[in-house]
Amino acid sequence: MMTRYALILALLCAIVVAPMPVSAAAPDPLPRADVEAMIIPPYALGESLADNGVYQLLNSGGAEIGYVFETGPLAPLPGFSGAPIDMLVLMDTSGVFLDVRLVSQREPVFVSGLGEAPFREFIEQYKGLAITQSLVVGVPYGASGGGGSDLVYLDGVTKATASVRIAHESLLAAALSVARDKMQGLAQTPPARPTPDDGEILSWQDLVDQGIAKPLRVNNAEVDAAFAGTIWADDDPEAKADPEGMYLDLWLVDLGPPAVARAVLSDDSLSDLQHFLAVSPEAEPLLMLEAGRHGLVSEDFVRNTAPDRLSAEQGGLPVALRDADLLVELAPDVPQAGAAMILRADRRLGFDPISDWELRVQAVRAHGSFQPRLGDTHFALTYAAPDRFFEVSKPHKPLPAWAEAALNRRADLIVLAVVLTGLLLLVGPGMTRLAARPNFTAIRLTILTFVIVFIGWWGQGQLSIVTVLASLRAAVGQGSFSVLLYDPFSLMIWAVAILGFVLWGRGLFCGWLCPFGAMQEVLHHVGKRLNIRQIKVSDDWDNRLKKVKYLALFGVIAVTFAAPNYAEKAAEIEPFKTAVTVYFIRDWYYVAYAVFWLGLSLVFFKGFCRYVCPLGAVMVIGGWLRGRDWIARREACGSPCQLCRVKCRYGAIKKTGEIQYDECFQCLDCVKIHDDPNQCVPLILAAKRQERATCPPNLT
Repeated sequence: MMTRYALILALLCAIVVAPMPVSAAAPDPLPRADVEAMIIPPYALGESLADNGVYQLLNSGGAEIGYVFETGPLAPLPGFSGAPIDMLVLMDTSGVFLDVRLVSQREPVFVSGLGEAPFREFIEQYKGLAITQSLVVGVPYGASGGGGSDLVYLDGVTKATASVRIAHESLLAAALSVARDKMQGLAQTPPARPTPDDGEILSWQDLVDQGIAKPLRVNNAEVDAAFAGTIWADDDPEAKADPEGMYLDLWLVDLGPPAVARAVLSDDSLSDLQHFLAVSPEAEPLLMLEAGRHGLVSEDFVRNTAPDRLSAEQGGLPVALRDADLLVELAPDVPQAGAAMILRADRRLGFDPISDWELRVQAVRAHGSFQPRLGDTHFALTYAAPDRFFEVSKPHKPLPAWAEAALNRRADLIVLAVVLTGLLLLVGPGMTRLAARPNFTAIRLTILTFVIVFIGWWGQGQLSIVTVLASLRAAVGQGSFSVLLYDPFSLMIWAVAILGFVLWGRGLFCGWLCPFGAMQEVLHHVGKRLNIRQIKVSDDWDNRLKKVKYLALFGVIAVTFAAPNYAEKAAEIEPFKTAVTVYFIRDWYYVAYAVFWLGLSLVFFKGFCRYVCPLGAVMVIGGWLRGRDWIARREACGSPCQLCRVKCRYGAIKKTGEIQYDECFQCLDCVKIHDDPNQCVPLILAAKRQERATCPPNLT
């Protein structure tokens, strides 16, 4: 007995105290043909980059612009079914999601409850977002209501928040895996932004001395050396004639800090720059001054486009440079250049001005007069703006999934905690006083109605056999206990229900906290009020029918492990999803099944709970774990008094008067009878004996 007790207690603790997430078995990547069929022009599927389903993403011209991958093979986080949610992701080289498409999922709420449409709508939100942003599922929180925050909020799916959180974690994990492998150096922290103007006065010489203005100088001899040994070695006579002459005499200055811009630009150009930054606040302005032969761009360059002779790179990824199309006039003490241009980099694409980045200048030579062959070489300058002019917002540190989920439901959890605490006190220390109240039935029905509305329909806290199955899968290594953390509302109810096992047995949940059970009991009282004739079964049939729920539990578990693709269908033996999760809005046969059990409650007391519910069969564990016999009994209970047994609508009292706690729903009816001197037969008989003993004998 003690061994069984210890094993059951260990299992229940494992359900509530979830370990760190683990991965489910990773599904095989889709065949190439299937992936290709899901790529919509102008995109095309390129070469396979790895055996885990990562491909090149090509544009209509055949150039690589990103990556295609599945979340299942890369980040197989298990859902409630034990299987990962698989999505196909198209992501460009800067980490922006171009498309996210559902491949497969077996989440119970989406398989036959809500359907897949809400889930597909959820993943459509990722288009245009990037892994460099702080993406969370939920609503803004905090004093500011989310204003000015770096966080980007994704609308979850009501009634399925836990499942979409699992999908979100899987998508980000897969995307970051690809980024780390294929896009080294992708910025994962918010870029630095210039601090407000502090009025510091700087001169050009100050900028040079402090490395804010940085030169890239290349003379003609160095260019010749770069082309030495090629067919272009002798194609620049001017370089041969003046080896010491400057081919490239370039200065680079980051104009983001106001003090720097003020030191370099004339008043008119400074004003133009300020107007430009007001319109494009995420742009980082970069001044290029060139006094050598090279110039900055070719003769074919078009303003407001990317410079054709300049490129940049940071962290192994290209930095997009674009002409800001501003007229540049320099301050008086700045050396005048032959060419001056302000380029813009975009912080939204991950450019960080205070981290090292490389400016690359292309030098081009032509060989031959007719259809000349072009050759090039590059000269590079490494630059980083001083961090004293910039502020870096503290990068968002993602909360653990369970904490994020709890934070988004904190109001509901606070109300639930108050309700559960009150209920524990009411049916614990206050049990006798509660049962003795003349309006006890009205109080109980009020509580049950609140459970239906708040815990069931509003909070989606209907416990289900699905959670038990997910825990069993995790216990044998086919899933993870971590799925429980994504639904803190239900987890709190599980915790209290298991606490109730030790204090009272199964009755706390089945009798007070189950929304579908509450619906049946309320309808039973309606049936009695309407004077509908009630159906009763004999004690023998009652005992036989109570075994059906164990067969149902065994059947659901068997299907889960023998035919896992049908596990969600098997779990539909519970009408909870229909009646609570989706408000009866689903296929007619599911609705008919739920309505049958609720309609039966009008004439037969809680038939589903007593005879069929597989979750109820699990809750029988509570009768074994119960630490005490909390329902008081008298010697006369059962022999000769049978009143409590007759009145018990659950059939949880034996003829001997013994309480069957594994079938007791804690309705407190027998407690009410036991303490009522007007109902309890032993108390009535004792009172009569006392009355006879105190009355004087009649002498007449």
